[in-house]
Amino acid sequence: LGLSGPPGAGKSTFIECFGKMLTERNHKVSVLAVDPSSSTSGGSLLGDKTRMTELSRDMNAYIRQSPTSGTLGGVTRTTNEAILLCEGGGYDVVLVETVGVGQSEFAVADMVDMFILLLPPAGGDELQGIKRGIIEVADLVAINKADGDLVVPARRIQAEYISAMKLLRKRSKVWRPKV
Repeated sequence: LGLSGPPGAGKSTFIECFGKMLTERNHKVSVLAVDPSSSTSGGSLLGDKTRMTELSRDMNAYIRQSPTSGTLGGVTRTTNEAILLCEGGGYDVVLVETVGVGQSEFAVADMVDMFILLLPPAGGDELQGIKRGIIEVADLVAINKADGDLVVPARRIQAEYISAMKLLRKRSKVWRPKV
């Protein structure tokens, strides 16, 4: 599964909760987290593992953080090979967390079985902020953090995305993207 979304959408929190649920059901889960590299120093923070503390201690989970090192598309130059290595190593679920969201940060969609766009419910003009390119390749749009005071905004953005996605050309005869 490939996951992308804007900063603050809760990608790492979602991955930790989903990953723990999968390991409790006897799956072996690999997480490949991609972080942006600084154009000045070339370094990366690689902080995703620290946000997935429970999953990082799970013996049925593996978390690998990688810097983009200038590669565009939201993944690294070797993400596809890393996916294959994880599968070969016995991990039956591989989650790839991309750098973030934009018009062109969806190269992972061609590497995975399902591409999930994770969105927060109250980020402003969502349809303007998330451009058509990434929406066209999303198999699932998940509105995250949809509780408490954010229930109403979450339902509103869900309705907006359902309407917007009806205007897109279908990529598959079998699967209709869900929101």
